[in-house]
Amino acid sequence: MRASHRTSLVCILLLAVVLVLGPWLSPWEQEHIDYDALDTPPSLTHWFGTDGSGRDLLVRTMSGGQVSLTIAMLATFVSFAIGLPWGVIAGYAGGRVDQVMMRIVDGLYGLPFIFLVILLVVFFGRNPYLLFIAIGAVSWLDLARIVRGQTLVVKNAMYIKAARALGVSAPWIVTRHVVPNVMGPALVYATLTIPGVIIAESFISFLGLGIQEPRTSWGVLIADGATRLHAPWQLIFPATFLSVTLLVLNVAGDQLRDAINPQEQGLRL
Repeated sequence: MRASHRTSLVCILLLAVVLVLGPWLSPWEQEHIDYDALDTPPSLTHWFGTDGSGRDLLVRTMSGGQVSLTIAMLATFVSFAIGLPWGVIAGYAGGRVDQVMMRIVDGLYGLPFIFLVILLVVFFGRNPYLLFIAIGAVSWLDLARIVRGQTLVVKNAMYIKAARALGVSAPWIVTRHVVPNVMGPALVYATLTIPGVIIAESFISFLGLGIQEPRTSWGVLIADGATRLHAPWQLIFPATFLSVTLLVLNVAGDQLRDAINPQEQGLRL
């Protein structure tokens, strides 16, 4: 494993440990109110300061990160579970099946994102996990296109043609040959999907359609901090954690792509 790959992995693990252990190691609870410290800047008592209600911002930032990452992982898993088989079936079947399935994808592309969010809130209510699982169920479109393109390349390989000539069934070819060969690019794209879902969660929560009190997330904290410019630490800390997380995940996705396809890396260099 290259040094840069190890650095990215260490950063991800360190971030996960900080988010998980941070609230446990702090003497403050997420909803505990310190009436003697309302809107106070960072200090030895409250390392990240407090919000307008006197709640410790360090604990709320760590707890918000847990919610944001959990929602992102759930939405990405649902997106992967739908996009991978959809793209494989469309690419391998070809013909009318491919045309119909990809026209469905094109139709879903035309639906406004915010309109879908409003509909999901109406149907699923304010449950954040159901909401973002549903968002994952409509964010698989790009993944399906990528997998379809890879499948079109793989199905014309000589070993696939040899398997067909030997009378191997299509389900066996798809599960034993096609899926393993398209899994790499699909995993890379899924890794790069996590930052996009985190941004979507932050945007939806910023609009007031996502996470609601007493739960919190980075999007909720950023939205609250943006309305309290007299207390800039309430915006700086959650925004910094969000930015660093997005950077680390994007770098990890790029490095995973280079590890799976070193030839492409050589061409870029």
